[in-house]
Amino acid sequence: MTAAPTAPRTSAFLLVLSGLYGAAGVAAMAAATHMGGDNLRIAGTFLLFHTGPLLALGTLAQPTRLSLLASLALALGVALFSGDLIVRSLASTPLFPMAAPIGGMILILGWLLIAAFGVAKLSTLRKP
Repeated sequence: MTAAPTAPRTSAFLLVLSGLYGAAGVAAMAAATHMGGDNLRIAGTFLLFHTGPLLALGTLAQPTRLSLLASLALALGVALFSGDLIVRSLASTPLFPMAAPIGGMILILGWLLIAAFGVAKLSTLRKP
């Protein structure tokens, strides 16, 4: 596993994004409580649920291309998925056709990339 060349800048970006997603998640959950609506609650849950992994991946001492790709997939996936649900809830229109399903598929890919990162990390630990 080779270290990614733009790791410090990307790691900082992931930390900022994690904070923004956390704030947006709390805001969406508060709005859901006061305004009602399952879409806001689901969007808030997804935003909050994915702040932890983004925060963890953003603080890796030696991020790799694979871990950064996983991070970016999670970040983009949750933005599309939650963004679509929030826009649907507040504006009664989709972000764009199929935004939530595309975001969901990208999220699944992001989690699979995290698993692949773990497998790659395990393989380096087994070497004498």
